[in-house]
Amino acid sequence: MSCGSDQATESAVEAAPQADPTAMAANQAAGSQVVADAAQPQVPAGPPTKMTFKYIEYDFGTVKDGEIVRHEYEFTNTGTEPLIIADAKASCGCTVPSWPKEPIQPGDKGKIKVEFDSKGKPGPQSKKVTITANTDPAPLYLTIKGNVEGKGADVAKKQ
Repeated sequence: MSCGSDQATESAVEAAPQADPTAMAANQAAGSQVVADAAQPQVPAGPPTKMTFKYIEYDFGTVKDGEIVRHEYEFTNTGTEPLIIADAKASCGCTVPSWPKEPIQPGDKGKIKVEFDSKGKPGPQSKKVTITANTDPAPLYLTIKGNVEGKGADVAKKQ
């Protein structure tokens, strides 16, 4: 497996106030409906904080069809409140993220692990992982990308 270089892209999310619950209650009382997007997890309650990644994009280079690529995105809670990650969701079933379930205290580091299964995915790949946490803005996005050499291409080269 050939690894490409990490692109040094820093991402920091500034703290800002959440939606005003009093205004939401007033809208509901006035007959307005507040509908939550079922596809998007809710941002955890509590004060927002700041999550800083050294890299938000990882280029794994070129791999052969069927190889599994793993990468850890390290982050730091650079805010003043505990960081709570509610969910990490990939754009495709071939990509599986895992994340810390306990709050990350201010100044502490954590890792979001992402695994990409290249089986049956020939050609250029770019998968997005959506992070839902008590940050503003929420959600945040990580990208894993590269190229998968398909088995069909290998057969054509041998002939």
